[in-house]
Amino acid sequence: MSIQLLHKKLINKKLTISVAESCTGGLLAHNLTKLANSSKYFEMGITTYSNQAKIKILKVNKNIIKKYGAVSKECCKSMVQNLSKISKSKINVSITGIAGPGGSSKNKPVGLVYIGIKNDKTLLIEENFFKTKKRYSIQSLTVKKVIKTILKTIY
Repeated sequence: MSIQLLHKKLINKKLTISVAESCTGGLLAHNLTKLANSSKYFEMGITTYSNQAKIKILKVNKNIIKKYGAVSKECCKSMVQNLSKISKSKINVSITGIAGPGGSSKNKPVGLVYIGIKNDKTLLIEENFFKTKKRYSIQSLTVKKVIKTILKTIY
């Protein structure tokens, strides 16, 4: 399953997509826009790396971050739900996690990534754990997982 297949599906089904990324730092947006005619489906990409950006831009309630942390199902869910209000895209994606090598804790190790996908029918929040400790590998595996999951939801 590849970005080329997703590209074709989004265009053929006339679907739009927006993304809110944290630990992937715009890599998903880059992959979604690297092919010609991506403007037919790509609406927006927001990289809300800091907690303040999540609060100010995506309107994540600061109490969610205080209680659960920025790397949590609750934060990921809030990110994708609020993105869908801002973007009006048919498909919205949020990503928050720990790509490392630092920033981890016992309960939230490097490789822990939450992916949120919201479309007209479904809200999916997935907890993923990528065993590699290499930053770019975690980011890249996250993007591949998002592409694969979106393809499953639009068949």
